[in-house]
Amino acid sequence: MSGRRVDINTARVEELATLLGVGKARAEAIVERRQNINGFNSILDLTTVPGIGNGVVDQNSNALTCGAYISHSPPSSSLHPHRHAPASSASPPAGTRAGPSGHRASTSGLKQGTGNSRPSSSGLKLGRLRPSTAAFGAGVRRSAGKAAASKGRTSTLRSILSTSKTGTSRTQNRHAKLGRRASATLQRFSTSPSTCRATRRNKSLPDVQEDSDLRSRVSLRDLSCRASTSSASSAASPEPNQGPKSCIKRKSSSAADEKSPKGNASPTKKLCRTHDALSHRHLPTTTSILPGSSSPHKFNSSRVAQYQQDNLEAPRRRLSSRLQLPSNLNEWLKTFQNWNVPEQRLALDELINHCEPTLVRHVMSIIEPQFQRDFISLLPRELALYVLSFLEPRDLLRAAQTCHYWRILCEDNLLWKEKCREAGIDEVNGKQTRRRSNSGVPRSPWKSMYLRQHQIEYNWRFADIKQPKVLKGHDDHVITCLQFNGQRIVSGSDDNTLKVWSATTGKCLRTLVGHTGGVWSSQMSNNIIISGSTDRTLKVWNADTGQCIHTLYGHTSTVRCMHLHGSKVVSGSRDATLRVWDIETGQCLHVLMGHVAAVRCVQYDGRRVVSGAYDYTVKVWNPDNEECLHTLQGHTNRVYSLQFDGVHIVSGSLDTSIRVWDAETGECKHTLMGHQSLTSGMELKDNILVSGNADSTVKIWDITSGQCLQTLQGPNKHQSAVTCLQFSKKFVITSSDDGTVKLWDLHTGEFIRNLVTLESGGSGGVVWRVRANQTKLVCAVGSRNGTEDTKLLVLDFDVDTQKL
Repeated sequence: MSGRRVDINTARVEELATLLGVGKARAEAIVERRQNINGFNSILDLTTVPGIGNGVVDQNSNALTCGAYISHSPPSSSLHPHRHAPASSASPPAGTRAGPSGHRASTSGLKQGTGNSRPSSSGLKLGRLRPSTAAFGAGVRRSAGKAAASKGRTSTLRSILSTSKTGTSRTQNRHAKLGRRASATLQRFSTSPSTCRATRRNKSLPDVQEDSDLRSRVSLRDLSCRASTSSASSAASPEPNQGPKSCIKRKSSSAADEKSPKGNASPTKKLCRTHDALSHRHLPTTTSILPGSSSPHKFNSSRVAQYQQDNLEAPRRRLSSRLQLPSNLNEWLKTFQNWNVPEQRLALDELINHCEPTLVRHVMSIIEPQFQRDFISLLPRELALYVLSFLEPRDLLRAAQTCHYWRILCEDNLLWKEKCREAGIDEVNGKQTRRRSNSGVPRSPWKSMYLRQHQIEYNWRFADIKQPKVLKGHDDHVITCLQFNGQRIVSGSDDNTLKVWSATTGKCLRTLVGHTGGVWSSQMSNNIIISGSTDRTLKVWNADTGQCIHTLYGHTSTVRCMHLHGSKVVSGSRDATLRVWDIETGQCLHVLMGHVAAVRCVQYDGRRVVSGAYDYTVKVWNPDNEECLHTLQGHTNRVYSLQFDGVHIVSGSLDTSIRVWDAETGECKHTLMGHQSLTSGMELKDNILVSGNADSTVKIWDITSGQCLQTLQGPNKHQSAVTCLQFSKKFVITSSDDGTVKLWDLHTGEFIRNLVTLESGGSGGVVWRVRANQTKLVCAVGSRNGTEDTKLLVLDFDVDTQKL
């Protein structure tokens, strides 16, 4: 640039394009902006041009000047209908800029009677400068005008800050009170939600400034919404000795008032509504604190516009009405309004710097709510529900307490159906109905089911255990087998009988008499019960009537195990054979021979039979042609337990190992080592295996990788052999010879608590069998030395659905 300065009000596109970071496109935008606003007031006004930020202005600050703007278009008074120059205006003194007819008065103009303050709105007569005169005196105006303006602004700012520090009593207490009143007044001026939209001047800084000071961006940008300088009535009848304020341009509010007599915002702009507007609560009307103002003003006028569209008054935060406003407050506010945007920002910045921290927090508490948006209520219902679907159920319950509309969204049935699916809740109880909650919003059946499941889980973990139902009926005999389907409990004993109990009332419904030996195995499906006995027979019973439907003869020794699938049952006996029976006809369909020792365990999936025996082997059978498909060899002792899911076979043996086999190929995929004794019981679900052992430990395995995930032990472990176990998606329930039933966390392996503790535990009391469903636990207890009565204990962890 070779030391030459560029006047932003007279430079051509070619000259402006030579500036750093400008270029031709931005230079054309500067010229267009200059023509639209009839010239720039200062270099800072360049930031109103799209693409020109503070960084560009700072880089070229030494090469830029702001002289008088020369309009090449005929003057038009319609641009500013609320300001009219007098018919005979004198020529302005040096240092002023053209007035409202196309030329502006410079901000460095002089007030009457002083030489160091900013131009006053009263007593300053503005006229029209000839182009030649304006160009000739540009250098003088730039130097003298800027110095005078700087002095004037500094003097006025100091006087305002001085006013906020001193009062009539001129004491320190009065100083603090005036500070609070000034802050409160600024709040009313800047954030009053009950007033109409504040009009903006044609020249303003952009919404986003490249400013490193965060406080300036908040307090200076967001608080700088200003009131117009005059109403329609004051424009028609100006006060004496008061000329037109041509140094600050403002939009007229008269046109908007004529179109919208009630003060409503333009209906063409769709604005956000808060929950108060949704619920149609009418709020008290408030008025402006500025006397003589026909158009009240506020901060965040877009929100007020929406309230006005709904014929509602926006809520407004007010200080106590007992506080008295300072006498010079209105003059202070008018002076603030007459400044341009940079001056107002500087004033606010200085005012905040002079405030105590408590006042700054007060201002922050007023500003922050203005930027809060209830975006959920503003979204279409489908999008709102999509957003809410990412919340956890606990967060959904909290969100439902926010407001009525959020409550409606958070009760959406499909939303809670998805949450139930994620939690593994497959179906809603058929008795559930869509009843209304206390708030009048229909409650989702899926939500009720989820809450019920959550409460049930809480009851298992933490709630006080209710007094269990005690079912006595087998005298002092051992309960050898136990079945439970939610409504009925079937217990088999070595007293040759089976008993059918009501799980709800605890009453004995039926006693099934017919076997001539002890009952050692049983199965139940709906109202059909099958039992196997030491008398070498199986019997099929009707649980409703207690009638024996069929007696199945064929085995030549004790029927030690069986497995029911559909209408077929497979039984294993100490005679080393397996038999397949049709329980509807009572016929023996197939006999599977191949084992050379007693069959101890059997599994049947309707297609293949898997059996484990005392001959150390596991066999896979095709029952239709009575063919042995695979003989799985590897165990070095008796096989006592089996699990079969159609793909994997898991066998537990007295040799302390657990083996995982491929059912199709017969290959041993994993050998699970870790137990020290007989694996007495196992359960397999979704590739997770839980095994209980006579070494008093329980282990959780992943059969796909062969890894032991958890070992349930520690200071709260069982003190004797594990007799039975069962697990769900979250819990593991184990029983032992030590007379306890323990609850463990499946995923962490942590001990939760004891569910049953027999007084005779450790001295002969034993828990032989456990069966559980979602809400109930059935335990078969007794002793081998007479220290504990043989009985069934039924524990209930269900909840009252009416309380949900």
